[in-house]
Amino acid sequence: MSKTALIVIDMINTYDHPDADRLLPSARRVVPVAAGLLDRARRAGVPVVYVNDNFGQWRSHHGELLDTALAGPHADLVEPLRPDEASLFVVKARHSVFFETPLSYLLDQEGVHHLVLCGQVTEQCVLYSALDAHIRHFEVTVPRDAVAHIHADLADAALEMMERNMGARVCDSAELWT
Repeated sequence: MSKTALIVIDMINTYDHPDADRLLPSARRVVPVAAGLLDRARRAGVPVVYVNDNFGQWRSHHGELLDTALAGPHADLVEPLRPDEASLFVVKARHSVFFETPLSYLLDQEGVHHLVLCGQVTEQCVLYSALDAHIRHFEVTVPRDAVAHIHADLADAALEMMERNMGARVCDSAELWT
């Protein structure tokens, strides 16, 4: 079995963007599930890598991004998913976790060949990250209950595309690290 990493996509979030009102209900359902997934992964010794937008703050680092999100009105969605000292953190500028980031190199150095993707947004960043993982020959798993969406119909289509077109395993988070 190949080494697995849990990739947490864009969950350190201020929710200060145009689609936030549509995203928040889904994020509220996903956060407790993702927190449980994080806990099980950590207990199983699975590396956790946060890959997060930088909110357009090019001089910031992960600690500042976390502080900004925790100081905002939706800190309750960030606190349960707070990175621990063992977590790795990659800052991204676009949708895919791989686009012009050092993630491929980091995963190679860690010997990781299987990615579990959780986070937001299913029909955007999760979908594009799954595609980029697939073309880089990573095995991909997406727990459907640990990804948040803006548009439910597009999220369902995205999950189907990941499964059919990219060979991703789409499952419930309870099936992972039980």
